[in-house]
Amino acid sequence: MSTKDEDFKILSSIINAEEICELITLLTDITLLMRKQLSDIFAPPAIGQSSRNFLPLETVTAEHTKDDFSSKIREDSEIKEKFKETKATFYPSENKLSTPKRQKLEQDCFEFFDKWRESVLSHVYKAIEVPGRVKEHQKDMKFSKRIPRIENSSETVIIKLDSRKFAANTTNSKLNPPISTSLSSLPQENRVLIFHSVLLILLSLEKYMAPSRILLINLTSALHLPLDILVKDEIKVAQSLLGAVEHISGAEETEKRGRENLISRIWKAGLAGVAGAAVIGITGGLAAPLVAGAIGTIMGGLGLGATAVAGLLGSLAQSSVLVGSLFGAYGARMTSRAIDSYAKEVQDFSFLPMKSSNGQEIPQKDHRLRVTIGVSGWLTHKEDVTNPWRALGQESEVFALRWELEALTNLGQSLESVAKSTAWKIAKKEIISRTIFSSLLLALWPISLLSLSKIVDNPFSICMSRADKAGTILADAIINKSQGERPVTLIGYSLGARLIYSCLMSLAERRAFGLIEGVVLMGAPIPSNAAVWLSLRSVVSGRLVNVFSTNDYILAFLYRTYSVQYGVAGLQSITDVNRVENIDVSEIVSGHLRYQLAVGSILEKIGWENIYLEVVAIEEKTLAMLKEKENNEEQKRGEKIVSEDESLQAKSDTQKVEASHFESRESKSIAR
Repeated sequence: MSTKDEDFKILSSIINAEEICELITLLTDITLLMRKQLSDIFAPPAIGQSSRNFLPLETVTAEHTKDDFSSKIREDSEIKEKFKETKATFYPSENKLSTPKRQKLEQDCFEFFDKWRESVLSHVYKAIEVPGRVKEHQKDMKFSKRIPRIENSSETVIIKLDSRKFAANTTNSKLNPPISTSLSSLPQENRVLIFHSVLLILLSLEKYMAPSRILLINLTSALHLPLDILVKDEIKVAQSLLGAVEHISGAEETEKRGRENLISRIWKAGLAGVAGAAVIGITGGLAAPLVAGAIGTIMGGLGLGATAVAGLLGSLAQSSVLVGSLFGAYGARMTSRAIDSYAKEVQDFSFLPMKSSNGQEIPQKDHRLRVTIGVSGWLTHKEDVTNPWRALGQESEVFALRWELEALTNLGQSLESVAKSTAWKIAKKEIISRTIFSSLLLALWPISLLSLSKIVDNPFSICMSRADKAGTILADAIINKSQGERPVTLIGYSLGARLIYSCLMSLAERRAFGLIEGVVLMGAPIPSNAAVWLSLRSVVSGRLVNVFSTNDYILAFLYRTYSVQYGVAGLQSITDVNRVENIDVSEIVSGHLRYQLAVGSILEKIGWENIYLEVVAIEEKTLAMLKEKENNEEQKRGEKIVSEDESLQAKSDTQKVEASHFESRESKSIAR
């Protein structure tokens, strides 16, 4: 066996044939598990769990008067039965989840996933030395194969945020319990080498899709490796690929592309087992500068040579064009004028890179294999477009979405005016004495508060409409690969969450699967019913998180004129769609305006990847100061009210004494 052959067959020199079989089985199990989790999304809710999410009508009856709301909710069975009838009368049938439209969505979802899965396993077979008996065994494997059990995989859990703080690794192990494999007992160096190899194989697909990253996250768990291994690998590979591209001349690229058809035929013929040597020979050595000069250095310390890396990366290692496509024309398209073509109906639509000094060009060292987009929901200053997202770490390429600057600024100023008004503070007490849902459903808002509606209703309505349009534009940009062939994570609060909702609904309608890795929606003014969240869940490969606060009275007031009968995600949990995380932040979010200052704190507490703890500490300090200020103002207001009440009582007592004295004098006068 030649030296080059030995260099390529890196796994066979580290692990034996049985362990190679175990790796193939593990990757098969992970993809089967992912398919099972996809199936769970479309499964009907568990027995005893509502198949649609409604506001708790049991808390309100039409017979209640204003004075009744301060009393406790009656729990007798007659009222519950009465409102079961009310739900059946006013809300769509619970059987709506079984409509042909839902079935078609499920069918298309599985069709995409199965094609991705087949492509992944096919590339694995080609890239590593797979014993013949394993190939035959894997070809015969059906989807009915036993799935490793995941505890509570179909349950919806509401997490209360107290003093607990989850590290990303802890969260990963809880969300993705390790699949049993004998590979976990190998020396760590070997496990890391296996993991590196699988990452490069997935990149050989010429696109880094969201399900590919979810597979790698599950692989870290199964191999008992920290999530940091994946994150660090992604950074190194991104920097090395882009660094290698810079050293390829135009002449070399032209000559190489003239031979691409021949290379493609070799891979399709199943000759990838000798690709490490063959590709270099065919391309006249063009592969060597790109791979050996850059990518190979990543694996050098672990025994992976340049030829091995070339074979694992496949055609991606041979083409600067493919590398450019992976990063969206070297990462420039998200800040280029091409975005303007998507944004004709929305003003100020642009992506602002968080790591750029001039707001446009991103240094090569800051390009990543993943993209994160933060979307603000209102503004009081221009800096609010980017400030809430400074807690997001550099392990992902982070952008802030700038959209409708003027409209969002008007809304932010209106919200601040209302929140600081005496009328709102008085009205808030009256709302609390009822329930937030009773005010929504029966439209029993204090008169003093309704007088403020003219300040916020119009700005909110304008921004809602434009958020929906901007969401569709964002979907266009993602589908047209402005981000390249990289997975996207979307995080937004308030109307930023509404924009993301619109984007995901558009992606689902257009069957654009595999593009979105994770989503966090905070204080979202969107419906909470199953039909909506099933669509959202279908296009998100990883975590879908609904962050809500039961203290968000401003959101309830703003949303009162919309379809409240379908629920409000920013006020309650999503209990009727599987694999949706619900995060109750009522303890740290006292009102809608707090989300802007609590983004990093919330992400850190839910175990989101790669958060700057220094920024989180500043946020928490700011929130604590605001809370203390509110408490002091509330106390002073209470003392003032008591003082005013005492003055009124004293005045009343004086008037009564004077009246009594006057009556006494009148009586004496009459008696005379």
